[in-house]
Amino acid sequence: MNLRPAALMLASLPLCAATCESLASLSLPHTTIASARVYAAGEFQVQNGQPGRTLPAFCRVQGVMKPADDSEIPFEVWLPAAMWNGKFRGIGNGGFAGSMSRGELAGALVSGYAAAATDTGHQAGGTDATWALGHPQKVVDFGWRAIHETAETGKAITAAFYGEAPRHAYFMGCSNGGRQALMEAQRFPDDYEGIVAGAPANYWTHLMTRALWDVQALMNDPAAYIPASKVPTIEDAVLQACDAMDGVTDGIINDPPRCQFDPAVLLCQQGDSDTCLTAPQVGALRKLLSGPKNSKGASVFPGAALGGAAGNGGWSSWLLGSAPGKSSGYAFGTQFFTNMVFENAAWDFHQFNVDRDMKAADAKLAGTLNSTDPDLRRFRDRGGKLILYHGWSDSGIPARNTVDYFNSVEQKMGAKSVETFVRLYLVPGMQHCGGGPGPNAFNMAGALERWVEQGAAPEQIIARKDQRTRPLCPYPQTAKYTGKGSTDDAANFVCK
Repeated sequence: MNLRPAALMLASLPLCAATCESLASLSLPHTTIASARVYAAGEFQVQNGQPGRTLPAFCRVQGVMKPADDSEIPFEVWLPAAMWNGKFRGIGNGGFAGSMSRGELAGALVSGYAAAATDTGHQAGGTDATWALGHPQKVVDFGWRAIHETAETGKAITAAFYGEAPRHAYFMGCSNGGRQALMEAQRFPDDYEGIVAGAPANYWTHLMTRALWDVQALMNDPAAYIPASKVPTIEDAVLQACDAMDGVTDGIINDPPRCQFDPAVLLCQQGDSDTCLTAPQVGALRKLLSGPKNSKGASVFPGAALGGAAGNGGWSSWLLGSAPGKSSGYAFGTQFFTNMVFENAAWDFHQFNVDRDMKAADAKLAGTLNSTDPDLRRFRDRGGKLILYHGWSDSGIPARNTVDYFNSVEQKMGAKSVETFVRLYLVPGMQHCGGGPGPNAFNMAGALERWVEQGAAPEQIIARKDQRTRPLCPYPQTAKYTGKGSTDDAANFVCK
């Protein structure tokens, strides 16, 4: 986007600045606006380790919403002082929330959007849920209320500032933000007409069950723990078994559910080393791949995907950690059951039982945290469009969970109906919300806006990494190599 020179933008500020400052006295339900001020071009610096960039002049509104007892939900709305594109964007959170992504607010602002964000009502690190202990209303805020309230308040402030309502409203989020995105589509279909839900943690109670299943597989028997130093060995064996399955040997497994891999091939034959797994470690790996099962042997959530285990965003961080009890999965699972489900700081993960404790989590929190409702008729009928995407190499949230949700929507509403307003894109070789060996840079937002505003339903979406491009295909299609030309060029693949 070509921005006006700073002097030109500042020349247009007096009227906007007065209007911005007057927003501090705007009367909105259960909302207090603490600050409304204009920042000149380049004046505001994005902080907290988030990407810095030169921002255009904008009106920054900060406030707090208190929709219930024990609710205190901070929010911010950023409004371009000039060249507003007429659109509003809501921004999601990761993990247990606890902070706002000012980097994403900045990105939306630079592109001309009015944008809003919230920390969902508490301040904490993304894997910290101690704030929830004894605060059920804050759990509701985290589950759905804060994002919805921010949508309504943010759009009202936008309309007051510009003198007209946004022409279009979009929401984008990944991980917990993907869960929030689906919550909006299911509960509050009037909030946004276009939604992008990436790697959604929408089956929250079962995802956390999976986390503790993995923890127990690795930690109940100390001999079963798999150190991160063995991940390259596991990855190499998986690639040897399945990389060429799609006709291209490129370090990426295109369709992991088709991969047949037996962990027994890694069994140490002569002593332990980083090039093999001991018998207890082979057993633990089988459990990680199978996912949690109840006492009858039925799956309650998908297990880890094959491929993309190595690297910073792979198994080392999500499943294994630098030592037992140091993984992200351990943090999420123990924090959830300790603080939200049992509300007992002394609760011990060793006593976790899938049948009993997942049932307790579902009974208490599924209605608040899970966005698994397949009935999207209200969202469809108001003209809503939804794009789902998920990396096949996601170690944090297995992509098969999103496939299962998409299939449930088709089963509920019919494939022909779903095709008119939902697309799912699975990204080979992409880890959690990004990273991984496969092409993982793509423009879902642009595809969504063309669909909403021009009626152009997305088909192939091109993903890039370095010099490699690949088409992302609408599920259930996958990209197939034509057999001619460079395998680094998306033009030589077709969706089938």
